[in-house]
Amino acid sequence: MQTQRETAAEAEARALRVTAGQTPAEMARFLQETFSQRVAAFIAGVEDHKQVGRWAKGQNAPRIDSESRLRAACQVFNFIANCENSHIARAWMMGMNPQLEDDSPIEAISAGRHKEVMAAARSFQRGDL
Repeated sequence: MQTQRETAAEAEARALRVTAGQTPAEMARFLQETFSQRVAAFIAGVEDHKQVGRWAKGQNAPRIDSESRLRAACQVFNFIANCENSHIARAWMMGMNPQLEDDSPIEAISAGRHKEVMAAARSFQRGDL
């Protein structure tokens, strides 16, 4: 029987592998379908939500800072979904989080606080909150 830590490590490694293999178009499409085009634009830090649709269609690519936010959101989402399920991951990403000063993980990623969000995701997986 595997320990919970091993399971979490595997879930995190799987999330990293999946996200590392995704193109910006795939990440934009995933976040657009999972949350909405406007939320995906907020995550990426762009004002024009239609830009996300263009990224999703591969018509152009996001700037590096926007791609970094998309990648962080996808990786954290996949980690939580691997540990729980996609419904819990979506709710967790949207909800207030005391470890993030009551910001949602989406808000924190949009503000560039990627490491804090992953730390909060690990705490959630361990059951610390």
